[in-house]
Amino acid sequence: MEKTKVLFVSQEITPYLPESEMSLVGRYLPQGIQEKGKEIRTFMPRFGSVNERRNQLHEVIRLSGMNLIISDTDHPLIIKVGSIQTARMQVYFIDNEDYFQRKFVLHNENNEEFEDNDERTVFFNRGVIETVKKLRWTPDIVHCHGWFTGLTPFYIKKTYFDNPLFSEAKVIYSIYDNDFTKTMDPAIKSKLKMPGMKDEDLKIFDKPDFFNMTKVAIDNSDAIIMGSPQINPEVQKYLETLDKPVLPYFPQDKIVDEYSDFYDKLLAGDYDK
Repeated sequence: MEKTKVLFVSQEITPYLPESEMSLVGRYLPQGIQEKGKEIRTFMPRFGSVNERRNQLHEVIRLSGMNLIISDTDHPLIIKVGSIQTARMQVYFIDNEDYFQRKFVLHNENNEEFEDNDERTVFFNRGVIETVKKLRWTPDIVHCHGWFTGLTPFYIKKTYFDNPLFSEAKVIYSIYDNDFTKTMDPAIKSKLKMPGMKDEDLKIFDKPDFFNMTKVAIDNSDAIIMGSPQINPEVQKYLETLDKPVLPYFPQDKIVDEYSDFYDKLLAGDYDK
């Protein structure tokens, strides 16, 4: 029997970014899932605050070299990799000079959200999928963590649904207490559009605020996990109207067992509605 393959798409992973609820999950969940006998791949953005020298990141030439077109502009996709030796775990980094070569993560030095966060999230999520295609690796589970990863479910369900690498994958979205406050540029609708997407699929991006961006991720996921004890009240209320599997919040020391069981049941169809 082949190993279950789990793709982790994470907004934050420690030690590359400071410890937080999300970055600790990004660090220890993949390790625990791997130790349970599953095969993993882990991705995060190569934010400018990630110290390449200290973390011994290096470019993977065979995976780099593709250009992603956003707003009629070519943006080179650079793939780097680092290793967390104690976890025997590799992390793939999505990088680009225009979007990630700055000292901060999602806010500038005045704690203002970057104006191009819409393009940055489009680039990151498309970059992850294109890199997985290059790896020719077929995930059974795609588990996304944080709003910055929320377009991955949308792309998988609307553009890559008939790609053999993703057609059978179950997509899980973990929701955290990490809202952004500034509504993104509605032009994101044209920036993220790809073949397979219909006008009705894109209408929600007329108002790309935190709720609508999260709703897109939820609606295009097969299951939801509560990553924080408390989340955005509007999102919480929306979840209560849905008929899809929702795993409640578990503390750090419980997540590996609980999430692994959740993956297994989802793949076995035990949670099908």
